[in-house]
Amino acid sequence: MGGTEVRFPAVAGRFYPSEPEVLSRELEQYLAPPLTPADKIENAIGCVVPHAGYIYSGHVAGAVYRKLPQRSSYIILGPNHFGRGAPLAITSRGTWATPLGEARIDTLLARELIHACHLLNEDAQAHAQEHSLEVQIPFLQHLYKAFSFVPIAIGAGGYAALELVGRGVAKAVSDSQNPVLIIASSDMNHYESDDVTRIKDGKAIEQILALDPVGLYEVVRREDISMCGYGPTVALLTAAKELGVRKAELVKYATSGDVSGDRKLVVGYAGIALS
Repeated sequence: MGGTEVRFPAVAGRFYPSEPEVLSRELEQYLAPPLTPADKIENAIGCVVPHAGYIYSGHVAGAVYRKLPQRSSYIILGPNHFGRGAPLAITSRGTWATPLGEARIDTLLARELIHACHLLNEDAQAHAQEHSLEVQIPFLQHLYKAFSFVPIAIGAGGYAALELVGRGVAKAVSDSQNPVLIIASSDMNHYESDDVTRIKDGKAIEQILALDPVGLYEVVRREDISMCGYGPTVALLTAAKELGVRKAELVKYATSGDVSGDRKLVVGYAGIALS
């Protein structure tokens, strides 16, 4: 990926509006009402936010983002839904475009991450059509005009690899001269009834709130919870423990059925802040 190359949006007009004014109005609704500094989680280190179409999950993501402090850089960990490119893919240069403008990749932080975790490979193909990271960018753009970020797409599912990524993230964050916030992008259980999904999601959320990456990894597999971003969340929890995080707060939970009214086949969405 060249230094001047732009990644153009893959899901604008589908997952979120492609018109800047319409997108801004929607984001305003999801992030309302603005919070005072006293209501924000100023010592936040990371979060878990969903990545479905904004109409379904934007209100959950917005509930988290409005509580977070501004940071100059963000590490965004998302699942690789399509299996394209490297299993643990990072890009270290260029910008990502959305209808709200271009967001710059933090090249220095990306290089630190590559140095801290040898499993990460420079690979733009894994990111080209992936929506899980892209849909987070407009929230940050709407809130903060100046920021940079590093995208990491996680396709590998083995615990050892996820743990190494998490430790690498922790080292890069710890060594950074500026505060960095870690975002794990994940929807929860997919395409089962609302009742079943809430039970399954509750078991996964319990492990996240306990700051237990092993527990989350095991319960997702044992209970057959189709949480697409469990890998990014395991990496986040691993990093959080290394960075001394003591608390995880469930900010908001919902399912797609809350919007569509269809309770037969739903997707769960959890918004969680770590501090």
